[in-house]
Amino acid sequence: MSSCRERDSPPIGGEGRRAENNKQDRVRTVGMDAATLTYDTLRFGEFEDFPETSEPVWILGKEYNALAEKDEILSDVTSRLWFTYRKNFPPIGGTGPTSDTGWGCMLRCGQMILGEALLCRHLGRDWRWATDQKQREDYISILNAFIDKKDSYYSIHQIAQMGVGEGKPIGQWYGPNTVAQVLKKLAVFDTWSRLVVHVAMDNTVVIEEIKRLCMPWLDAAGACAEAAGVSELNGCLEGACALAEEETALWRPLVLLIPLRLGLSDINEAYIETLKQCFMLPQSLGVIGGKPNSAHYFIGYVGTSVNLLYVMRSL
Repeated sequence: MSSCRERDSPPIGGEGRRAENNKQDRVRTVGMDAATLTYDTLRFGEFEDFPETSEPVWILGKEYNALAEKDEILSDVTSRLWFTYRKNFPPIGGTGPTSDTGWGCMLRCGQMILGEALLCRHLGRDWRWATDQKQREDYISILNAFIDKKDSYYSIHQIAQMGVGEGKPIGQWYGPNTVAQVLKKLAVFDTWSRLVVHVAMDNTVVIEEIKRLCMPWLDAAGACAEAAGVSELNGCLEGACALAEEETALWRPLVLLIPLRLGLSDINEAYIETLKQCFMLPQSLGVIGGKPNSAHYFIGYVGTSVNLLYVMRSL
């Protein structure tokens, strides 16, 4: 729903929020480089291609009426995190690129889909960003995780450097599967969110694998039982095999990423209805996809046709 534009890196700190070209607000927080945090405040009258239709609009599990709920739709869309090309950030790896223009579009889409997971994790799906309200500390912490510097959990620096292990040199375009694998590795270090990112390969979701990842104490309990005998399981868990309290929660939050090829140049019609149903799921984080030098983050659809909504288009 908005075009990707390169952003220059501003200085650290600033004056709260200021309008840019009367259309955008950039969040600035003292002590935080907020260059990646850009919000479109365009009204729907400027979205000339948004259909005037009585058919439903679905955005990440929420249903809207395009005729009666335009403000609600806009509020929902503009509350999604938008990361785009930037320049003049610290060199990746100390001597690498200072801009991701031309190669970072899928990396930015990966940031956005994971950013949506963090919003749901810490703020809830119904949270909305408002220009006239002080933002919650959890929101600021989420933004900090994506700042373009080497020590942010999900920065362009971390994603690019971790991608080297996936066979992608720094500065090379990623496919959706590569960025999914990288995010899976980076999430391990995010002890605040404690997300489990699972990439389902070969179009298959194995429930037992999900259980082992989201309830890791089950394996620990099983190993403990094998070592001490089933009859001593409780005592063993309370002793040397005990897990930290935070590791014994009922379920670790799961981000399930399923890499799929839905077509070559266009989406195969056989997948359209199923794809639309995915956007209707309340747990939906959206879809990322693209081709070299072009990537999109899709968040919903309009009507009975395949009119998909996206918050980023990189060319």
